Amino acid sequence: MTVHQPTILSLSDIETMESRVRANLINGISGFKSANLVGTQNPQGQHNLAIVNSVFHLGAHPPLLGMIIRPHTVPRDTLENIIQTGVYTLNHIHPDIVPQAHQTSARYAAQQSEFSETGLTPFYSASMSAPYVAQSHVKIGMKLEEIQHLAVNGTELVIGRIQEIIVNDSKAIHQDGFVDLEALQSVAISGLDRYHSTQSLGRFAYAKPETKPHKISQ
Repeated sequence: MTVHQPTILSLSDIETMESRVRANLINGISGFKSANLVGTQNPQGQHNLAIVNSVFHLGAHPPLLGMIIRPHTVPRDTLENIIQTGVYTLNHIHPDIVPQAHQTSARYAAQQSEFSETGLTPFYSASMSAPYVAQSHVKIGMKLEEIQHLAVNGTELVIGRIQEIIVNDSKAIHQDGFVDLEALQSVAISGLDRYHSTQSLGRFAYAKPETKPHKISQ
């Protein structure tokens, strides 16, 4: 058996790293993250599309999702559009659109639409005035609830309430509310630029002190 020596990085080691190396390390060490495209438009109807890996569950009742946006020290079209219109969409990324989704991270000018630049298609539902990504298998319409400035590093916590959910496969949402992300082909992100498909290890029953962990049917 091969014995590997552990890697130990102190805070001093981390803080003295070259900035790009440090960014890759810290973005990856927290584990796999969700991969979403945020769809917005400004009051004049100009589309914007941005990839984010920071969407997280905040509460089920009311149905809230949080999202971290980088410091507002330079123009952030996504954040500005959310502030001005109060609505946005979250769109899961699947393997067929990974290259286009990644390309939205390029610094396009404000007057350029990432939809048209990457070949993705805007789609509007009857109840949302922000654009969805037509190619996405999971689309979530969001209404802004509040934005909290995080003084610790200058980022912005965007909190939104889910307005609607659109999934391509009706069987992917089970009767108990479980969402089969594998059936929907949703991908994950590690670090800043690596994308992953997933493989289920099974669902487990609700944990109770007096019972042993056991799998339940898929």
